Amino acid sequence: MLTSDLIVRRLSEWGVTRIFGYSGDGNNALMGALQRAGTPEFVQARHEESAAFMAVGHAKYGGGVGVVTATQGPGAIHLLNGLYDAKSDSAPVVAIVGQQQTDTLGSGYQQEVDLHTLFQDVAVGFAQQLASPTQVPLAIDRAFRQALAHRGPAVVIVPQDVQEAEAAEPGQEHGHMPSSPVSTAPEVRPAEADLDRAAEALSPSRRLTILVGQGAANAWPQVEALAERRGAAVAASLLGKPHVDERAPYVAGTMGHLGTPESAVVLQECDALLIVGSDDPWTEYYPPPGSVPAVQIDIDPVKLGNRHPVDVGIAGDAAASLEGLLARLPEAEDRGWRERTVQAVDAGRRVAEARAAVEAAPGRVNPEAVFHEWNGRLDDDALVALDVGSSVYWYARQLRRGPVGGAHLSSTLASMGCSVPYGIAAKLLHPGRPLVAFTGDGALQMLGINELITVSRLWPGWEDPRFVLVVLTNGDLAEVSWEQREMEGQPRFDRSQDLPGFDAAAYARQLGLAGLTVTHPAQLGGAIEEALAAGRPAVVDVRTDPQIPLLPPLYQDRAKLEGIREAIGREDAERRSHALHLLDQYAGIELRLLGLEDDA
Repeated sequence: MLTSDLIVRRLSEWGVTRIFGYSGDGNNALMGALQRAGTPEFVQARHEESAAFMAVGHAKYGGGVGVVTATQGPGAIHLLNGLYDAKSDSAPVVAIVGQQQTDTLGSGYQQEVDLHTLFQDVAVGFAQQLASPTQVPLAIDRAFRQALAHRGPAVVIVPQDVQEAEAAEPGQEHGHMPSSPVSTAPEVRPAEADLDRAAEALSPSRRLTILVGQGAANAWPQVEALAERRGAAVAASLLGKPHVDERAPYVAGTMGHLGTPESAVVLQECDALLIVGSDDPWTEYYPPPGSVPAVQIDIDPVKLGNRHPVDVGIAGDAAASLEGLLARLPEAEDRGWRERTVQAVDAGRRVAEARAAVEAAPGRVNPEAVFHEWNGRLDDDALVALDVGSSVYWYARQLRRGPVGGAHLSSTLASMGCSVPYGIAAKLLHPGRPLVAFTGDGALQMLGINELITVSRLWPGWEDPRFVLVVLTNGDLAEVSWEQREMEGQPRFDRSQDLPGFDAAAYARQLGLAGLTVTHPAQLGGAIEEALAAGRPAVVDVRTDPQIPLLPPLYQDRAKLEGIREAIGREDAERRSHALHLLDQYAGIELRLLGLEDDA
């Protein structure tokens, strides 16, 4: 048995059933071991970056530790983006990376890169280059334990000669380190004294807002109970969105620049804030620092007070901590805040509906209408994968579901190109469930085109073939175009923002998938139904209008409107007229329905 065989055996002992990656001379011995063992399954991506995203998706969609492998040099470097995604969004991933032979290291050999240094920043506590076969069990075990304990990537670098050497289990002699493939999550109970202090801080509140993040993934019943008892409003971070019931009349949706206006209302008007499992970086959308009592619950004490000053930090499991608060907080007698919250949420939903109905340019569709059309068409078991770009805005503001989880994107790193790799990982984990992925044409051209080839290869093995990729094709890197106008006060820079034309539907048909094109909002419903009934994966290429505004909630930052308007005013006449018309429509809808005209 070779060391590579021992690696594969150890991965199986950790319960690994699937490894994503790409082969090369640096990990060929590992490929041979996988072939000999027959398990775990090897999933070949079209690019190592995609393979890393697949491993992250595997972890995020509930598969446990995601595992990815790559060769040395360029293959290893390509992993970095996906591994940083895992680190940023707290997803456990282990990378098994090849390296040149140990006796060549330091000579500037072909494809030689100092991988240990390369991975030091991204690894959460463990990046180890092996020098002998006896290190293998300990290194694999520590990598998994670190990835699970610290919720991020760990890296094991294995030179070719070590992979090809005869396997050797560590003994009991001096200098050998036996290890076991075991790990368990601790039950982190909140301290009673912290719960007492938190209850004391929150009890006087009459306008409590609860901000929910992904750390509350299994705590919706407790969040709901506390919100009912205190008449509280609920807002969510982008990562927390899948874990709240957005159908509830007091749930104000996603906070932040890409969030809903009603979330800005409940965060700016509250008199106390409870943060549950969130580390959301949109600090300008929190209440002003020190203006209201704030309590934060997080299983990781490092996160306490990280984004917003808090009076009390509770290190503990979200559900257990909320149960402790429920036992200590009295029921609110004044329901005026609940009435205000319901009013704001109702107004915000009318804003979303009105904006989705705004007419786009001829031959184009309002992208908000695309997501609005999917409301009610996604069963609770449907999986969702999101790419980064303007599609995230429309997802955050238009798609409302229960606390079903199963919707993921590269949130904190915000890396384009993740949706199709994420979707592949989700379907491999849950082949009997439908999946819908949303992407812009920029992200599609970056990585999605390549990984659709992988979809065409894998889908015949899926129990449920429904894999619908919705492409918002507008020929523009739209989010950045609007950032240029809003953040920099610059007109759109055509040379940096224009995208080449690409017929995604025709490309899908070339791959043997279904391909549909939508150029009018009246076609949306029929195209969605046809895609879901196609009996194979489908690409729905929706030609959307790039001039639909990406505005922050105006309740927070209405002053930027004039700067945006001035920047658009320096663009070409045809685009300027249409963009300004849409900008005025969008701003007017929000100001009117939120009753803010007098403040405009």
